[in-house]
Amino acid sequence: MSAEKRDQPPRDQPWLFRTYSGHSSAAASNQLYRTNLARGQTGLSIAFDLPTQTGYDADHPLAKGEVGKVGVPVSHLGDMLTLFDGLPLDQMNTSMTINATAPWLLALYIAAAEKQGVARAALQGTVQNDIIKEYLSRGTYIFPPKPSLKLITDVISFAYREVPRWNPTNVCSYHLQEAGATPVQELAYALATAVCVLDGVRDSGQVPAADLPQVVGRISFFVNAGLKFITELCKMRAFAELWDEIARERYGVEDPKLRRFRYGVQVNSLGLTEQQPENNVYRILLEMLAVTLSKNARARAVQLPAWNEALGLPRPWDQQWSLRLQQIVAFETDLLEFDDIFDGSTVIAEQVEALKRDAREELARIDAMGGAVAAIDSSYMKQRLVESNARRLAAIESGQQVVVGVNKFTESAPSPLTAGSDGGFMKVDEAAESEQIERLRAWRTARDGAAAEAALQRLESDARSGANIMEASIACAHAGVTTGEWGACLRKVFGEYRAPTGVARASVEISRGDIGKVRGRVDALSKRLGRRIKILVGKPGLDGHSNGAEQIAVRARDAGMEVVYEGIRLTPAEIVNAALEEGVHVIGLSILSGSHVALVDDVMERLKKLGLVDVPVVVGGIIPPEDANRLLAAGVARVYTPKDYDLNTIMDQIVDLVEARRPEAA
Repeated sequence: MSAEKRDQPPRDQPWLFRTYSGHSSAAASNQLYRTNLARGQTGLSIAFDLPTQTGYDADHPLAKGEVGKVGVPVSHLGDMLTLFDGLPLDQMNTSMTINATAPWLLALYIAAAEKQGVARAALQGTVQNDIIKEYLSRGTYIFPPKPSLKLITDVISFAYREVPRWNPTNVCSYHLQEAGATPVQELAYALATAVCVLDGVRDSGQVPAADLPQVVGRISFFVNAGLKFITELCKMRAFAELWDEIARERYGVEDPKLRRFRYGVQVNSLGLTEQQPENNVYRILLEMLAVTLSKNARARAVQLPAWNEALGLPRPWDQQWSLRLQQIVAFETDLLEFDDIFDGSTVIAEQVEALKRDAREELARIDAMGGAVAAIDSSYMKQRLVESNARRLAAIESGQQVVVGVNKFTESAPSPLTAGSDGGFMKVDEAAESEQIERLRAWRTARDGAAAEAALQRLESDARSGANIMEASIACAHAGVTTGEWGACLRKVFGEYRAPTGVARASVEISRGDIGKVRGRVDALSKRLGRRIKILVGKPGLDGHSNGAEQIAVRARDAGMEVVYEGIRLTPAEIVNAALEEGVHVIGLSILSGSHVALVDDVMERLKKLGLVDVPVVVGGIIPPEDANRLLAAGVARVYTPKDYDLNTIMDQIVDLVEARRPEAA
């Protein structure tokens, strides 16, 4: 054997291979998981639908059009048992992307394991359980910050004792980057969240001081990796070093293993393009390398989006393609055979130090405000994200930031990947919602209603007394309580919350091409109308992805329009009533959950009943061409998809619509 071979360190074990998946029903998702595991996936990453994420049953009015669209509906223990049918939970490593209802989904998972005869202590996996980023970017929060942090504390305090191999909180900066966060903001806001959570656990009295290092050692992170390859790699090294520093200095953790920065990653979906979608394969690979090349800051689990996620829901083959990418990097290359290849690089070291310095400054700023929750209540962090995202979009519009196939090298042959009858993506069967409702109602009929009611009374009592709610939640799961009943019980105790939008105070002083021309048109038309053009930007349904709506609201404001934007999770009735009361000239609806047809049809019907047929409606979202034609036929004036990145052009077209619909403006 050569000296080179003898001196080479042993090959590392690869990270967990995951795909983020779930759709339509528990049975359909179970089949998908079995397929993916058979193809070499080594961990499950469960996507739940929006009613499940926000604590509603499938038959709740707010769930209309949302059931099974962005994930799997799980309404009760029967659904959870179906979801994992034939999958032994003592052998699974299951990640559940769930936040506001994290205690409930963990309770259902434990109850399902107990039905399988699996002890709690044998379970391995993760619940995201990060409400802070929900207020900032994803929008699936339910309760105000204080009770939400109490629920996070309950999960952590329960899990470190009862489910010691479980990650009870997965601090998530992924959606922060999707909302426009810079690398420094992603570092600072995620670490501020972790500090907020750990301080809450430390101060709760639920965990003895001697056990706090164990809790610190179970905190994990879920991050994003974009295309700025070197910067993203350095960001991960900075994350690892800053976390080690916080764990040692703030929480007194001496064991270096318990200070380790443990993270999973899904690479950036924000940068995936509808135009020339085949280019997304290269983007995904480069982003993955940023979180796997540096051994000292390598991800412990990786899930990759599919090439077609800017078009619609990936098919099983699309997920397989992303899985094969991971497997090729792990098993065909020599990546896992060497120590960290960046140690000793002055370029990398300098960039890491710069990121750490700037992140510490931002952390200090947040700490001076009173911490992460105070920075949410004041809208500071949200406002900064809206501004960062506005700068990103403006750079793309101006061409300063090149996006191949979008603002440069746009000439292209038609993609054969989208030439099939399905358009290159999967569409959820429209019958999935009604079938889920039928199963839900049958479940309620078959269960012991008195046992379910008694379990809910115990849950309410524990929530009101300040006791840890996990055992009561597990009892609810076994008694047949539904997701909507669990959510309604805690809503009664804790109330609901509407987070600041960050739009009103956002200020971005950058060149925006033709914004001056658009503003001139707005001023002229407003003068002829006798008042400012007024636009209502609405988010109907449960979709919490507010980034697009926020940017439309900011740009409309900067173009001189009066903007009505009240944030996420509005019913069609609330949107139409606001349009009537505010006397708006145009309505803009943003829907990214796939529920656009049902929700827009509802809005259009309500407008018609009120005689507001002269108010044009424009819709934005991930909307397939077939659905776009259907919306236009229903009376929608314009449909915008991710390919429509020039916001000034959109504003100009909105002025056209108002001008055409208002005779007094002629």
